[in-house]
Amino acid sequence: MDMNLRLHQGLHLRQQLVMTQRLQQALKLLQVPTLELEQILRQELQANPLLEELESEEEDEEEARQEAPDAENEGSADTAPEDQGAIDPAGEDDEKPEPIDWDEYFKDGFVMEQLEPETDDEDQLERVPVFVPSGQQTLIEQLNMVMTDPLDRRIGEYIIGSLNGDGYLMAPVREIAAFFEIETERVERILMVIQEFDPPGVAARDLRECLLLQLKAKDRADSPEAHVIRHHFEALKTRKFADIARDMKVSVQEVQSIAERIGELDPKPGLATGGEGARFIMPDLVVQKVDDEYVAYLNDGNLPRLRVSRAYEDLSQRGPGRDNKTVQFIDEKRRYAEWIIKTIEQRRRTMIKVMEAIVQQQKDFFEHGAIALRPLTLQQVASAIGMHESTVSRVTKQKYVQTPRGVFPLKYFFSAGLDTEEGEEVAAKAVKEMIQEIVAKENPLRPLSDKKIVDMLSARGLKIARRTVAKYREQLGILSARMRKKF
Repeated sequence: MDMNLRLHQGLHLRQQLVMTQRLQQALKLLQVPTLELEQILRQELQANPLLEELESEEEDEEEARQEAPDAENEGSADTAPEDQGAIDPAGEDDEKPEPIDWDEYFKDGFVMEQLEPETDDEDQLERVPVFVPSGQQTLIEQLNMVMTDPLDRRIGEYIIGSLNGDGYLMAPVREIAAFFEIETERVERILMVIQEFDPPGVAARDLRECLLLQLKAKDRADSPEAHVIRHHFEALKTRKFADIARDMKVSVQEVQSIAERIGELDPKPGLATGGEGARFIMPDLVVQKVDDEYVAYLNDGNLPRLRVSRAYEDLSQRGPGRDNKTVQFIDEKRRYAEWIIKTIEQRRRTMIKVMEAIVQQQKDFFEHGAIALRPLTLQQVASAIGMHESTVSRVTKQKYVQTPRGVFPLKYFFSAGLDTEEGEEVAAKAVKEMIQEIVAKENPLRPLSDKKIVDMLSARGLKIARRTVAKYREQLGILSARMRKKF
């Protein structure tokens, strides 16, 4: 078999989209939330001398300057030539202002008054703490207050660093002792000290120990709840209340009450302090009802308004005696300043278009709540506004909107649909809302099974399978019928 293997060169012409640096940055500016965009623009203001921030007063003057030609044209059409100049604006300033008698102001001496700074109520509500301590840092601060020995403090910091997000100790005591080459009794002693820290139940090795630590912190270490956790924990998890009642020689109703009090304890104490501190959300968009319509606008009042600086116009002119490198630098910075201003304005228009399309599609949600959500996809919004689906995806990523019904991520309004007997579709989130409503109204002595919930939804015209109801129920954190039963 003859095979001719050789290298050769050739020219081929083809079209392809190249992701330039500016295109990548434009996509990034479209995707980032408002708070991050503000930081990016502040950095650009410092790095680019051709960019300057437009103050609110200057912004008003700029708008008035743009409206001035129209006003002058209208005035010249309505006013006769002889009437122009009839009023002398300088005549009002001919009179000298009366001198101020400062002795009248200070004859009683100085009076110290505490003046409250003028603040906008809306800005005051959005102001957030600069720093929020994390859960591990709070535990380390408590450790430093009670531990004086350097080695004990290092062991305690190692234990705190081995806690997961739920507050449980993931490293075995034997491994910690082997790491520091000490006996396990010393690690146990330090662990017992940390387990007394706030929040109660932290640094436990399993759920049973976590619940017992919380009861101990409430001086209920010898309570019936602690007895059930110590001796009937497996039966408690499977809700075999009859077996527990038979062993404790009490009624099933009393065991039910004990289980309800145990349910008030926190199974994940680490989340009480938060691994990364509290999270604050600033909505990027706002939807308000004006008369009978819902209006969407951007919540970008804190973003700096940018314009191209005119301070370098003289240096940008080429000619004899000019430094061409300086002129080239200024031209490059000016083009980039114009591009970023145009990109930010395009971002505003795109976000408003996407939000208006969502409002138009989900108007029933704003009127009646989550139960009226309609199925909606990114492609539907993209087709409505004439943009690509990836653009809509970037707009909705990490963005939040403030509505009359609360603050929601934009992704909340997109959901798959389920068919009805009438041939229409209902959003999956609306079906979850229906399931939650049905379970909330059920008789706790005879809770509804998944099959019964399917029948009730079918009576409303929904075509849904039992396994789908079970999946939605688990996503909502609703237990099965046997686990929800009360005695």
